[in-house]
Amino acid sequence: MTLPVLITRPGPRGSALAEALHQAGYPVEALAAMQLQALPEDAAMRQVWLEIDHYHKIVVVSPFAAGCLSEALDRYWPQLPVGIDYYSVGQTTAAALHEQLGVRVHLPPANAGEDTSEALLRLASLQALTHQRVLIVAGEGGRPLLADTLAARGAQVTRLAVYRRRLLAPSSPMQSHLAAGDYRALIITSGELLEHLAKWCQPAALNQPLIVSSHRLATLAERLGFRIPIVASGATPPALIAALARA
Repeated sequence: MTLPVLITRPGPRGSALAEALHQAGYPVEALAAMQLQALPEDAAMRQVWLEIDHYHKIVVVSPFAAGCLSEALDRYWPQLPVGIDYYSVGQTTAAALHEQLGVRVHLPPANAGEDTSEALLRLASLQALTHQRVLIVAGEGGRPLLADTLAARGAQVTRLAVYRRRLLAPSSPMQSHLAAGDYRALIITSGELLEHLAKWCQPAALNQPLIVSSHRLATLAERLGFRIPIVASGATPPALIAALARA
């Protein structure tokens, strides 16, 4: 029997990854352990949308955040404000912004090796930010690195949470997979998910290949007891599939 690749990415991005893996010849099973939920708009969020033209730069951290931003701008700004520079950590988020808003998006340098906040922060245009207003569109929680670093460089930073991540217990069949390690590889691109799922991983699973999207996640994986973390060059399906091929 050919063992499946377990994927943990929620929503449409998970479906896109599953389809890419299928096309590459890998059997796939989705391990549903996280649900993304858009937050209801409150007065503070509405005020940010109404004043979006006051920002010099907008940093969008995920495709789901890009969708929330695009929907809001469509509601409040029939004509997109000009003079705003858009940034994203990953190529998938940049593609979503370009498709939905038609904007050019700044990304980490191609030679950065991976899509991470650290790589984005190396961009020359994010070094000196005195008198710059920067909006970070993200989910609840998450790492404070972007906001803290941009503020330290002189920016007036607003971090707007537009969605929440809800962690789910794996289904009984998936718990059995994680106990027995009877899968080809596990793909995880979120530190929160990695820590969450490690609770169900028995020694057999800890010795199976784990595909992660950054060296930061690989370090976390090793701390959690995973023996074979393999670092992809980013979180896109092609990057993850290339790492899987090395497993």
